[in-house]
Amino acid sequence: MKLLGKLYLIPTTMGESDPMDVLPQTVRRSIELIDHYIVENDKTARKSIKAVYPEKKQSELVLFTLNKRTEPSEHLDFIKPLLEGKNMGLMSEAGCPGVADPGAVIVKLAHEKGIQVVPLVGPSSILLAMMASGMNGQSFTFNGYLPIDKDEKKSALRHFERLSQDKNQSQIFIETPYRNNKLIEDLLQILNPSTHLCIATDITLPTEFIKTMKVADWKKLKIDIDKRPTIFILHKM
Repeated sequence: MKLLGKLYLIPTTMGESDPMDVLPQTVRRSIELIDHYIVENDKTARKSIKAVYPEKKQSELVLFTLNKRTEPSEHLDFIKPLLEGKNMGLMSEAGCPGVADPGAVIVKLAHEKGIQVVPLVGPSSILLAMMASGMNGQSFTFNGYLPIDKDEKKSALRHFERLSQDKNQSQIFIETPYRNNKLIEDLLQILNPSTHLCIATDITLPTEFIKTMKVADWKKLKIDIDKRPTIFILHKM
């Protein structure tokens, strides 16, 4: 039987921070040994690899780009090195691959082909925000992006609020960063004043801001998180 390579899920930093502040040595050792990668963006992936292991020769890297324009028919070509016995790395644009990330399709394919998947420890904005929120870490749901349509967004937020109260389940969601400030306006208008809201911005960065308060209290505070990656969590107690 032919020996298969292993697929390493390699986390990255979530912004311009020192990789060694948030990534363990296992990530550095993996990047040292792996030359084949599946990434979201060639340029930023090369930058991340260089930041973690500067000694790595860029000319030795073989990168396959996986994004929303990638055809499913290309996925099998991406994992050919694995089928040939070479280890590969899967990298997200920021944080942990496979979570709120297109790389999940490659992980699924790897399992189907009998390839060992090795997740490496690294920062997950979703989990770090949940940890710092003070909300229910025993039961929570990540809902992804909110609808763009105003009425659909209002309906979704009210639905999340009901779920949080009925199931005692914290509701996590995100927004495109340039719409953050508008979303805060919507949240303060739509949610019940007693609902708890956590806003977690620039997680792991020097500009990190994480705060949980009732909606009524948020209305007294003016914040500007325009174009800054943010996780939102709500829970009506």
